[in-house]
Amino acid sequence: MIGFTKSLAKEVARKGIRVNAIAPGFVDTEMTRKIPENIKTKILEQIPLGRFAAPEEIADVVLFLCNASYITGAVIDVNGGMR
Repeated sequence: MIGFTKSLAKEVARKGIRVNAIAPGFVDTEMTRKIPENIKTKILEQIPLGRFAAPEEIADVVLFLCNASYITGAVIDVNGGMR
């Protein structure tokens, strides 16, 4: 997906089309709330900020990219510092 994002961004940039990707980490959703607590604890130990993202935090990055007219071909990690 990252390679596709970067390639497509180069292909369509001259037409004024921007292509970016957001790579979210774990997000607090109905799905992640079903993760067993012992596994969730191990995941949280790997996230430097020590928590899952709120859905609104991912939406904030989408909004940022919508308003950033000179960014294309970027992949933005929104993962609380998780590697």
